[in-house]
Amino acid sequence: MTLGALIGAYQEDSAGSLAALQPLAGRTLIEYQARCAAAAGAAPVVVLVETVPVALATAFERLRAEGVSVVPVTDGNEAASRFEPHAHILQMADGIAPAMALVERVVTTGERCVATVPDDEAHHQFERIDNEHRWAGLALVDAATLSSTAAMLGDWDLQSTLLRRTIQAGAVPIPVSEGLTPFLVTQSADPQAFDRHLLLASRRARRDWPSRYVFPIVEDFSTEQLMRSPVRPSWLMTGALVLTLAAALSFTRGWHWPSLAMLLIASPLDLVAERLSQLRMQPLPTGLWTRRLLWPAGGLALLGLGWFEARHGGGWGAMASALAAIAFAEAQRLEGLGRGALPFETWLFGWRPAVLAAVPFAAFGWWTALLPFLAVYAAASFFLVQHWVHRVQHN
Repeated sequence: MTLGALIGAYQEDSAGSLAALQPLAGRTLIEYQARCAAAAGAAPVVVLVETVPVALATAFERLRAEGVSVVPVTDGNEAASRFEPHAHILQMADGIAPAMALVERVVTTGERCVATVPDDEAHHQFERIDNEHRWAGLALVDAATLSSTAAMLGDWDLQSTLLRRTIQAGAVPIPVSEGLTPFLVTQSADPQAFDRHLLLASRRARRDWPSRYVFPIVEDFSTEQLMRSPVRPSWLMTGALVLTLAAALSFTRGWHWPSLAMLLIASPLDLVAERLSQLRMQPLPTGLWTRRLLWPAGGLALLGLGWFEARHGGGWGAMASALAAIAFAEAQRLEGLGRGALPFETWLFGWRPAVLAAVPFAAFGWWTALLPFLAVYAAASFFLVQHWVHRVQHN
């Protein structure tokens, strides 16, 4: 299923300027929105705008120079014609600057959905959906709904009408946690407040206990040191992958402590890369191959440890435990795919939790005992996720 994006850029502030042209960290809001959509895999990125002023045309040229396929359109019918008939479309509201983590969550749902915030005083500037919810500015719609909405639209507002028709068609509500609430860009918005918003959102988006409770200090220090350096976030992702693969090879040679040290160094690198990419307003692509390979590379490291221990006193149980941990971890990942945040996900098995859990075992030299522990940890995590998913489905 192909993915496109539809961004509104027609609302004006009190001075008559487009909200889409409001500055954020030296660039414009529309550039940040388009980069987020492109990083999530959307193409084309269609921008609905009544007229294209010079400043907006200049922003479009900068985006095209970066490889972002941005297409300006002036009405709903033209917008609908730009997408394939069965495409999914990421709808992004005018004036909204979402955290990349929220964009990814909406896109990976894979079905019609609407991001929502509570209908309370703290979110009064967001568009109301009903008596309990307001729209957080992101939705995943389908091309058929967009086409039918544009055909019957007349003088109505496409953004709001498309949203309501998507909800009526049975869209899944995606409650947004406070830390991921999109930033509303207005004429009086403080660009530094947006930077603080991105930092807070990226920190609260962490989904495992090491990244929430162990690595924040390392992450903050590293980000501060690298912010003004020429180091690219993609280099850090590559470094994490190379270190993990090197650790897998070292485990097979019996160099356990150097292997664990490399894994500990690699563990926060992807977090720092994400933080840098957000501060530089160039979100890392969702399908970045180095990020996709980190998970299987971690599995190879566990396999390397199991293989060595099986040949040096651990017997077949060491290898069986390593394979079981990998299998349960992948089953857990697939079971929770597209489910959003789980109430207990902080404590589930994962790449970073496995590395940190290995430290006390390594301190006492219990490398063989580590493997069945990780297998039990992964199995318990899988069954917890499975139980929660099936309970929600039945309810």
